[in-house]
Amino acid sequence: MKQTGQSIFEFPLLERLLFTHRVFVLVVFLAISSVFAFHAIQIKPDASLERMIPLDHPYIVNFVQHRDDLENLANFIRISVAAKDGDIFSAEYMQVLQQISDEVFLLPGIDRSGVKSLWTPNVRWVEVTEEGFAGGPVIPNEYDGSAAKLDELKDNVLRSGEVGRLVANDFKSSIVYAPLLEKDPETGEALDYLNFSRLLEAKVRDAFAGPDAPVSVHIVGFAKKIGDLIEGLGSIVFFFLVTIAISCVLLFIYCRCWISTVVAVICSIVAVIWQVGLMRLMGYGLDPYSVLIPFIVYATAISHGVQFINGINYEVGMGNTPLSAAIRTFRHHYLPALLALLSDAIGFATLVLINVDVIRDLAVGASVGIASIIVTNMILLPIIMSYLGVTRRGLRYVREVSAHPSGIWHQLSRLAERRGAFSLVAVAILATAVGLYIARDLQVGELDTGAPELHPDSRYNRDNDFINANYSTSADVLVIMVTTPVEQCSSYQVMEAINQLQWTLDHTPGVQISLSIANVSKTVTKAFNEGSYKWYELSRNQGIINTSLQNAPAGFINRDCSLTPIFVFLDDHRAETLARTVR
Repeated sequence: MKQTGQSIFEFPLLERLLFTHRVFVLVVFLAISSVFAFHAIQIKPDASLERMIPLDHPYIVNFVQHRDDLENLANFIRISVAAKDGDIFSAEYMQVLQQISDEVFLLPGIDRSGVKSLWTPNVRWVEVTEEGFAGGPVIPNEYDGSAAKLDELKDNVLRSGEVGRLVANDFKSSIVYAPLLEKDPETGEALDYLNFSRLLEAKVRDAFAGPDAPVSVHIVGFAKKIGDLIEGLGSIVFFFLVTIAISCVLLFIYCRCWISTVVAVICSIVAVIWQVGLMRLMGYGLDPYSVLIPFIVYATAISHGVQFINGINYEVGMGNTPLSAAIRTFRHHYLPALLALLSDAIGFATLVLINVDVIRDLAVGASVGIASIIVTNMILLPIIMSYLGVTRRGLRYVREVSAHPSGIWHQLSRLAERRGAFSLVAVAILATAVGLYIARDLQVGELDTGAPELHPDSRYNRDNDFINANYSTSADVLVIMVTTPVEQCSSYQVMEAINQLQWTLDHTPGVQISLSIANVSKTVTKAFNEGSYKWYELSRNQGIINTSLQNAPAGFINRDCSLTPIFVFLDDHRAETLARTVR
């Protein structure tokens, strides 16, 4: 029938094309969905440190600018090897520690030049004797596990200054520290965090820390946390299936029609398949955050699918055929649903303005998902329903509800009336005021120790708690980069400014300790003066300062002495701790 006075926003041509060629449209949907499903099952985890940080933030710009002059402090792992009985000064423990240290050294992705443990030659002890300086590796020469060598090892550990850092305060565990490379130098490919995490579990924890082993192993670090998150993606599939089951039950309770329920759920799943398949074709993978997108897409698809199902059921209840009901529902719902979904897509797309790759991936994935819903739920669903129609039970339920409206939803519908609307607006204004008042104390950042993405009782968080409880230095390190003109980083004026800043930091709640070349200079100056603590101070003599820094540890001074870092070890990375320290 020809209609007059038709709005330019209606789609008569699209309506005729879709419902006149329903079989062709279904075949096209089946073909496209098969292609997207093929690519969806091939999507792989994708995560890296640089993708999860804001690259345009001033702190990150400084980090990237000077990363070649600093040790790899952003991406590393710490493996605490704890003795189950006794302390670390036993032949059995030291043998296991050596094996773990060697195994970690050979793992792919490890920056081998920076690996530290009691068994690596870069961990040394130094002392002042009557004849001058004495020192060497912590592991004694010709170590054989004998009682005498173990006593010598204990003396070396006490003289090394590593107690609280590489060695636990109670001497019952020690650390294997290993910085990581973002890219494999041989293949050039990015570090596979999932594979690396699995290697740590298989070759370190499972191999050396079984139920009958003399040690237990605790592993922390960005790579291990991300690996555990990706490992948990398998359980995401289970939760997605649970979500589908719950939505099926609720939908059936709502419409009492199993056909409508199954069609709405299937079309929503198709939208998710399209979204994941398109992301795979566009070169994206799954990171610990974008894995949430399928849930968002599914929930949005179900929401709009219910509106179409409700409209079709109502039209069939009014005596229309399934085809006529589907056409009329499409005609009435397509435009408002399209505008709503476009608004959602625009809202998600604005996240692209945030210069964090994982957030941008989230924005792209959500926008692609919303676009998929526009095609699947709003076209595929009414076409399928035009063939299947509504069950007799669903039809009876629609007619009963239409003839005798009752229940909580009928009562709530009165809020749309003038009197109820005023009350609702008043409540909304009051809730907004209360929310703004409470939001004054809102903190930006993490509020708990460990990894908030994981459960508090997860293995990673238990390992993190163990290391924080037994060592003086945590994995939460704030690096302050002091830049100067060339060859000026060790001048007395700069060193004294660093020394004063460290005094303030060391007396700031949440700071465990701070280290810099000022500490190195004071320690060496004291050593040059028979170890007397009277000399544990910065010398005003530039020659003495230069001499004290001749053998400064790697990472404390860059090559041209234009940058020197201050390492600030924090109790945790909670928002309050970080804000206080930065101030």
